Amino acid sequence: MHDKRADGAERLMLPAGDEIPNNPSLPVLLHRGAIPAGDPSAAEALFARHRWQPAWRNGIYDFHHYHPNAHEALAIAAGRVRVRLGGEGGVSLDLSAGDVVVLPAGTGHRNLGATPDLLVVGAYPAGPPPEQCTGRPGELARALRAIPLVPAPPCDPVTGGPYPAG
Repeated sequence: MHDKRADGAERLMLPAGDEIPNNPSLPVLLHRGAIPAGDPSAAEALFARHRWQPAWRNGIYDFHHYHPNAHEALAIAAGRVRVRLGGEGGVSLDLSAGDVVVLPAGTGHRNLGATPDLLVVGAYPAGPPPEQCTGRPGELARALRAIPLVPAPPCDPVTGGPYPAG
């Protein structure tokens, strides 16, 4: 399912894959043009204001991975990137400076190609440090047990409003 919310955010529900669980009850949110391009500090301030802890500045790994115990927000502060969400059978999105994508626990993501100036700000709600899974044998069963135990996000990290259910 892919739809647009009243606040302009796109909402995507991703089905479970063979190796990537995705999240059965929370959608991915995509906010286009949510932060000023070229200003990672603005993304960090926005996230902090909405109780999502800015954690790093870097890029996005070029292999499928997900966090079974944490939600993640990715703000594209500079550059452009094509990402695949949901594993091999998922959806591909082109993200540009200013865009923010919010990934519920279990959502697979991968960098398919980026401009050399790509800079991403990552943030997480309060909780344990994010674990990283890549679809190795044995991970899926453990992830499927962990994902439902992750508390719902405190809010949408861009608008501050309630995080929608799937």
